Amino acid sequence: MKITDIEIFCADYDTHAPNVPIFIRINTDEGISGYGEAGLAYGNSKNAAIGQLKDFSQMIIGENPNNIEKIWDQFYKETFWGLGGGTVIFSAISAIDIALWDIKGKALNVPVYELLGGKTRDKIRTYASQTQFGWDKNTKPLGGVSEYAEAASKAVAEGFNAIKVDPLQRDINGNKNYRNDGMLSNEKLKLCKERMSAIRTAVGEDVDIILELHAKTDINSAIQIIKLVEDYNIYYLEEPCGPLNPQLMKQLKNKTAIPLASGERIYSRYGFRPFIEERSLDVIQPDLANSGGISEVKKICDMARVYDILVQPHVCGGPISNAAAIQVAAVIPNFLIHEYHVGNLSDFTQSLGKYSDKPINGYIEISDRPGIGQEVPEDILDKCNKVLVN
Repeated sequence: MKITDIEIFCADYDTHAPNVPIFIRINTDEGISGYGEAGLAYGNSKNAAIGQLKDFSQMIIGENPNNIEKIWDQFYKETFWGLGGGTVIFSAISAIDIALWDIKGKALNVPVYELLGGKTRDKIRTYASQTQFGWDKNTKPLGGVSEYAEAASKAVAEGFNAIKVDPLQRDINGNKNYRNDGMLSNEKLKLCKERMSAIRTAVGEDVDIILELHAKTDINSAIQIIKLVEDYNIYYLEEPCGPLNPQLMKQLKNKTAIPLASGERIYSRYGFRPFIEERSLDVIQPDLANSGGISEVKKICDMARVYDILVQPHVCGGPISNAAAIQVAAVIPNFLIHEYHVGNLSDFTQSLGKYSDKPINGYIEISDRPGIGQEVPEDILDKCNKVLVN
């Protein structure tokens, strides 16, 4: 089997969409195609991802797609900048790697999880993510306090028994708080506590609350917040300070019993290594679409297992990245919980996948569809801006 051409798709046709996923389809001379996704659906890097995918795609035309490890190592070792890594490099490697695993699974007519060692579970627990935007297909930034409790309650009413919220991303009027580092004002601290208290009261004691800070805080403000929320039984605290300093995270870990999580902006096993060896994180959150794909994230998870570190794959893109995350979550023993982002509720995101992987009563049943178990419908691809590499 040989790779004949690679199509790169940018789903930027809907100006009201919550994000702009970048998909690829790798085609072969045996008529089997694999789908991948670069994890830069939001932020300001989509054109960089497209450009990097073009460069990497040119390297593997004519290659055997079954040689996944060889191709991954070629991208890393023979491209000069691969050794330095970074968001754009690893997002492109990820997209291609996911697509290659999809091809291999389809060629053998088995789900990818069978090729990774088989399932350790038949369904995965999910949480309702980013409820500060409400919990509805038409999202909006929430202000106030009671609105936060109402959004969390709505997710719980749909069957979720875990939710995630950033209580300081928006001010009392719903406007974005750009800076939450340094010492926070009493006004911000009061708002944070009131929102967390309202959510806990609304959902009860049996629902897990993940506190998200998006690394907009630093260790100083994170310590202030930790003191406020220690009585609310926080499941874990996500990105409480800058995501690239394991020593800083370790200092924070020594000051709280709340488990700490990070990883959506940490790439490859080399990026995760110091956090794992220092055990400065209790939960790692590699994104399958920007941490190096299925090949690399499986290695990262196995490294973390040695140190009793749990894994919550980060998912905030389209159905392809979600499907790839499900394949790994099905296999690894140290899986904790799966992210189901509020953006997934939109008609736009739902339309991007041929199959539905929506949670039922807070759990996603792991399908037996071959490959990664997901494809982008042809009518959607026809709407996308496309680049062909052959």
